[in-house]
Amino acid sequence: MTLPAFLVAALAEIGGCFAFWHVVRHGGAPWWLAAGTASLAAFAYALTFVEAEAAGRAFAAYGGIYIAASLAWLWAVEGVRPDRWDAAGALMCLAGAAVIVFGPRG
Repeated sequence: MTLPAFLVAALAEIGGCFAFWHVVRHGGAPWWLAAGTASLAAFAYALTFVEAEAAGRAFAAYGGIYIAASLAWLWAVEGVRPDRWDAAGALMCLAGAAVIVFGPRG
């Protein structure tokens, strides 16, 4: 359940933040703020489904997923292709998230 929860959370968080970005930076209609707020609430709810014994650990591991998903958004929605440095950074963050999620605990 962890990976699907992370992916839903990432889409909801990025979409919610983008809604605010669109209003402030590009003069989008105010209704975008309502959609953005609802999306950010969905993000927080999605993270409650992550299989972790502590919220902080779940949030830390989510950071790697968020970074990779943000680069996918950059390409798919904003039309900017990530470069090799973006890809390398995302891979490092995903590796860090995997250590947090799958590391042995005593």
